[in-house]
Amino acid sequence: MNKDDIYQEVTGLLVKLFELSPEQITPQARLYEDLDLDSIDAVDMVVHLQKRTGKKIKPEDFKTVRTVQDVVDAVERLHSES
Repeated sequence: MNKDDIYQEVTGLLVKLFELSPEQITPQARLYEDLDLDSIDAVDMVVHLQKRTGKKIKPEDFKTVRTVQDVVDAVERLHSES
């Protein structure tokens, strides 16, 4: 998966799970402030990303995630570690 594929996957997940409109989701969109997600939503998203990628996501990898781009970068790091 390249960054574009990951971005599309994350965007699709945000739309499906949290009923966000695709227009709201940009790489710079902040998960908590702009997209109005909370910590439970973030955990939900991580669980779904784990299922989609087949990789275990360590909590510390997601502690610094603040934007959609941060999520994409974290997932890309997981793929590059394999």
